[in-house]
Amino acid sequence: MPRENFNDLLAFVTVARAGSFTRAAAQLGVSQSALSHTIRGLEERLGLRLLTRTTRSVSPTEAGERLLATVAPRFDDIEAELAALSELRDKPAGTVRITAAEHAASQVLWPRLAPLLRDYPDIRIEIGVDYGLTDIVADRFDAGVRLGDQVARDMIAVRIGPDMRMVVVGAPDYFGRRPTPQTPHELAGHDCINLRLPTHGGLLPWEFEKDGHRLNVRVEGQWVFNTTAPRLHAALAGFGLAFVPEDMALPHIADGSLIAVLDDWCPRFAGYHLYYPSRRQTSPAFALVVEALRHRG
Repeated sequence: MPRENFNDLLAFVTVARAGSFTRAAAQLGVSQSALSHTIRGLEERLGLRLLTRTTRSVSPTEAGERLLATVAPRFDDIEAELAALSELRDKPAGTVRITAAEHAASQVLWPRLAPLLRDYPDIRIEIGVDYGLTDIVADRFDAGVRLGDQVARDMIAVRIGPDMRMVVVGAPDYFGRRPTPQTPHELAGHDCINLRLPTHGGLLPWEFEKDGHRLNVRVEGQWVFNTTAPRLHAALAGFGLAFVPEDMALPHIADGSLIAVLDDWCPRFAGYHLYYPSRRQTSPAFALVVEALRHRG
């Protein structure tokens, strides 16, 4: 049966349940004559009599009873589901998918979103750790996290962290064997712990800046990783120098297990931003996630 006849079926169910064209017309907000015409049209298309009409009542025929038993529960299910969806419109619930690099996931997303989920048990967070420049629309993510200068212009960007900087660190044991570098060029004589990202293919150069002069240095060493935390662990173990986010290194610098060098060559740069399509219709759950992550420093 064509989909345009579903309104006829709904009219039939309403009349059969009400037992009256008058009451059914009032429920549907139509005139009795229009409702009678609709039911006659349905009976003609089916080639069956669905309702027995008397001066006092309306009751289903055998065919009408069978149709009512089959169709009515399905309309009930549809109405119940529509009601449930209406509740979701105002209730923070559902899954929010975010793609981010490991450092952003551990240092920003986790500490901000863990308290949120305790307060809103119907919200679920899925974080995909990925160093590639993920297409959030194609991969069906709700949002992504990138450094501020990497966000596309057609996206809405919300700052979720302060400005950042990278630092060069090594263990006291390492510096007991090697001299402290005074310039980035001197890193060529040091064991350095490298990072390889899928977006670059090769090893990621270490970026420095001083007095407006930018310098990219390619370093060598025994270890290469594709995430940040293992590089920090290797530096703590004395395998060489690591170029890592300052916030990860600060606790170890404070307790003396790491020493920072080339401090005046390590500039600040734009911090993390949450980004999502400008045409995206935000749900209550997504709006709460954005507010929980928003940087207020």
